[in-house]
Amino acid sequence: MFLIVGLGNVGKEYEKTRHNIGFDAIESFSERYNIPINGEKFKGTYGEGRINGEKIICLKPSTYMNLSGDSVKLAMDYYHIDFNNLIILYDDITLEPGKVRIRAKGSAGGHNGIKDIIKKLGSDSFFRIKIGVGAPKDNLVNHVIGRFSKEDRNCVEKILNICPDIIQCILEKGITEAMNQYNGVDYRKAEI
Repeated sequence: MFLIVGLGNVGKEYEKTRHNIGFDAIESFSERYNIPINGEKFKGTYGEGRINGEKIICLKPSTYMNLSGDSVKLAMDYYHIDFNNLIILYDDITLEPGKVRIRAKGSAGGHNGIKDIIKKLGSDSFFRIKIGVGAPKDNLVNHVIGRFSKEDRNCVEKILNICPDIIQCILEKGITEAMNQYNGVDYRKAEI
């Protein structure tokens, strides 16, 4: 059983913003594998499904980004999820749009949602798919709650199309294979 979490903020004003790329990515995955995210529980919205016999839970915390750990912990405790079966999708300002970085564990890297998850779980040993949103030119908050330029949005759409493949790779072949296959690829230039 895997818990796959997309991070973001709830509300129309945050839709399609950089900080909500995790929500966009989990929606892309859930649509491809027909796992509707429409249940309300765990301080979020969630859906359950199966892929090749493996139970999958998709979760979008409704707690706002900086309190995401509350929602993740509730779901992990309810389903008895192991850290090696948790995948978090979220924005990363150190990566350009069109790039992803997959990690098996690590620090929060300044991301408050991840910082809260690490704090609430008491561990940083969970899988992450970091999606590039670019570095801010000035104010960080304005940048992450801002929307992508048309050019950057096109790059991001490529990533959103590839995210279900990345997750599928982790599920079937493991995190190391996913890192080897997808880290370092510049999807700004790739034809998908």
